[in-house]
Amino acid sequence: MALPKDSVSDDYLEYILLLFPTNVTGWICHTLVTSSLLKAVGVGSFSGTSAAAAAAAIRWVAKDGIGAVGRLFIGGRFGNLFDNDPKQWRLYADFIGSTGSIFDLSTQLYPAHFLPLASLGNLAKAVGRGLRDPSFRVIQNHFAISGNLGEISAKEEVWEVAAELVGLALGILALDTPGISSSFPVLTSTWLGVRILHLWFRYLTLSVLRFNTINLKRARILVNSHVLSQIVPGIKECNRMENILVWENFLRPRITFGVPLEDMITGQKRGSEVRMLLKLYEEEKYFLVVNQLQTEFEVFVSFKEGATSLSVLRCVWQSYLLHQNWSKSDDVFAQLKLSLTELNNRFDGFLVQLEEAGWDTNLITLRVPQEITIQASHTV
Repeated sequence: MALPKDSVSDDYLEYILLLFPTNVTGWICHTLVTSSLLKAVGVGSFSGTSAAAAAAAIRWVAKDGIGAVGRLFIGGRFGNLFDNDPKQWRLYADFIGSTGSIFDLSTQLYPAHFLPLASLGNLAKAVGRGLRDPSFRVIQNHFAISGNLGEISAKEEVWEVAAELVGLALGILALDTPGISSSFPVLTSTWLGVRILHLWFRYLTLSVLRFNTINLKRARILVNSHVLSQIVPGIKECNRMENILVWENFLRPRITFGVPLEDMITGQKRGSEVRMLLKLYEEEKYFLVVNQLQTEFEVFVSFKEGATSLSVLRCVWQSYLLHQNWSKSDDVFAQLKLSLTELNNRFDGFLVQLEEAGWDTNLITLRVPQEITIQASHTV
């Protein structure tokens, strides 16, 4: 009843078993936060009149309307991010949702400021939902290896409802416990403890996922291993090594994609260096240089028209090779030329090893920043 009959991916059962306590703790937190919101609008703190009920209803609906703006913004602005790293965005959604709950809890302390506090809370939680739902759909699609997405969605609904019932029951039990609902510090401490447990369960739940697609984080792990030891980690090992908490900008070596070609060359001989760069990368769909103005190693990448995810993977491979062998005292273009030679000699073998390790090289989700792609006419 609670598990799909058709084939699912190997990590489905472990994921769904960890998802249950994650959802239970989430609903406990929801129950505790709702008690603060109700007290802030007057439920349970003054005698009910029609005017008081109308005022409470207006404030309640107003904060929902303001929160809806968050989901509209996320869906319109960041819709192309979720396929690349659903694990990271699903975890970030819970962090942002937790921030919203803090605003909700504070309404009990400052009931006169209910509308701005509850609106901020709902806005944060709406942004969290805007990140959560698309990421969740990508994860569901990952499980449906036999095309049974509808069945998987239905079975996850069973687990979700069961977790909701358990979570609500435990939340009500906590509110009925003497000292919790009547003491704001105790209520807040209880919520905080359960919320930390919820975030920990969420992290464990996402950590067991084993995607066979190659996003930027997994590409970095695979490339680094191949450059250093000519070994490609398998799907399970690579996903285990993937840090779902860290933001891409904090990964090293630093690779900045989509840098305009004119910003990649500095110095007095810009014209001749640009011509050398055009000739050097004549056969590639990108340009790559090392940033000479930074003490820390960093590469700039600019893509040509027609660049694909495979082009991005090639430039990542070249970046890691340069990082391992870079010397500031040697000739820059000589090192770039040598790295391109190594790329052409070893990259095809890297792709073969990827397929042998179980990776699907047709599912490389490395996004090319199309908005600043160099036209082909600019490269001649």
